[in-house]
Amino acid sequence: MRFLDAIDISASGLTAQRLRMDTIANNMANVETTRVQNGTGPYRRQVVVFEARTPGTAGRSFDNMLDKQIEAMGSGVRVKEIRQISENEEPLRRVYDPSHPDADEQGYVNYPNVNIVEEMINMISATRAYEANAKVIEASKSMALRALNIGR
Repeated sequence: MRFLDAIDISASGLTAQRLRMDTIANNMANVETTRVQNGTGPYRRQVVVFEARTPGTAGRSFDNMLDKQIEAMGSGVRVKEIRQISENEEPLRRVYDPSHPDADEQGYVNYPNVNIVEEMINMISATRAYEANAKVIEASKSMALRALNIGR
C-alpha cells in the first residue's frame, strides 16, 4: 500500500462521517417537525448507508498484484445512499394535542420517528470515527516526515 493510499482511505472516511454527522444534526433539528414542505406528513428520520469503495487500477501495471489484493479488501468508504426510515421500521410518535393544527380527528399529532438519545449516541460514534480517521492521516504524515529525515 502506498503512502497516499492510506491518506486517501482516511479522507474518504472523513467525508463519509462528516455527511453522517450532518444527517444526524438534521434529524435532531427536525424532531418536532409535523409537516414537511411537500405536505406529506411529519419529517422522517434519515440514516446514511455506507459501502466499501474499491480502487481503480487504470494506469498501474507494476503493482497489479498488490492492487488486486487491496481491491479485495476495499479502498475506503463511500456513501451508498441516505435512506428515510419508514413507519414500518420505526413508528411515528403519536402525542395527544387536540389544539395542534396538524392534529387528526382523534386529537393526536404524528411527530417524527426521531429519538434524541439514539441520535446523540450516533453523533458521538460518528465524531469518534471522524477523529480516528484524522489521527490516521496525522500518523501517516508523521511517518512520511520521519522517513524523509532518515536520509539526512
